[in-house]
Order: sequence, then structure tokens, then C-alpha cells
Amino acid sequence: MIRALMICLLIGAVVLMPTGAARAQGGKTMNVHSFSMKTIDGDLKSLSDYKGKVLLIVNTASRCGFTPQYAPLEALYEKYRARGFEVLAFPANEFLGQEPGSDAEIKSFCSLKYKTTFPLYAKSVVKGKGISDLYRYLTEQSPFQGEIAWNFNKFLVNGNGDVVARFGSRVDPLANELVEALEAILPSGVTAP
Repeated sequence: MIRALMICLLIGAVVLMPTGAARAQGGKTMNVHSFSMKTIDGDLKSLSDYKGKVLLIVNTASRCGFTPQYAPLEALYEKYRARGFEVLAFPANEFLGQEPGSDAEIKSFCSLKYKTTFPLYAKSVVKGKGISDLYRYLTEQSPFQGEIAWNFNKFLVNGNGDVVARFGSRVDPLANELVEALEAILPSGVTAP
């Protein structure tokens, strides 16, 4: 009986272990830092530049019921950026065409309406045909797999580039569950300049 219980516990532990946190591809370990993406200004930026920083990766849209989440995203960014936190916004138009603007229009909208200062990236495909390599990794290889359901899905990434949590559109960026998960992985002892 005890042996059977131990086997069940062992199997349960294996099943509960994150799968795909860092998959090997061609001998290289894959994680969020493995990708480069175009910024909203058209420059190619390696996400490895964020090594050591905690990231919240969000697919955004300017004409969505969740668009007001730009304000709490900015508040979260302002509160924790001195501790090594970055919000990375990836505008996407896959959901009822709610991000129809050009990159320049999106940048203007975000800075004028919500006064965002966190990094904005070029419009990206986050599901379906033409999905970006980053979002393919997030939705097919990270421990939190599954197609993006709507705008403002959020992936929390630790300083090593591993996805550690995922939050749906309805989870406000300042919700306790998200803030607690963020605070749990932020470097301690870092203070604002």
C-alpha cells in the first residue's frame, strides 16, 4: 500500500512539474530571452536585453473593452520598474479588428491617452496564421500553453526568461493575484534611484 502511494505521489510530482519552461531546440535552451522583436519604432530588439528583469508580456489593443487596462499597466510599471520590472506591450489585431491602427498611430494613442512609458512593440500576430515566434513559444511551449483567447492576456516572466504565470484578460494588472505573483519573483533589496 505504501509503495503504491509513493508511486502515485512520484507520478503526480512529475505531472505537476512545469513542461517546456525552457525547451531545447538545436541544442539551445529556449525561453523568452531567445527571441528578438521589432519595437514600435521599427528597431529589432533582443529580449535577452531584459536578462535579470521581471517581465509582464501583454497583447494589447486600442479599441477593446479591456483597453483601459493600459492605465493600471502603467501604474504597475511605475511602481516596480526601479526593482527590475518591465511591461512589454504587443499590439495585436486578431480579435474583431480591435487594433486597426499603424504602429505610429498605436504609439500616439498610448502616449496621449494613457501616458504609457513602458516598452511598446510593433503590431504582432498572437494567434493563428502568421503567429510570431515569441507568441508561438508562449502558447505552445511555455508551461502555460493555450491559444490567446482575447486582448490583454498577460504572461509573467522571471529574470531568467522563464514564464512563471499567465493571467487572462479579465485579470486587472493591479489585481492581488497578479501583484503577489510579481512581488514573489522581483529582486529584493533594489531601491529606486
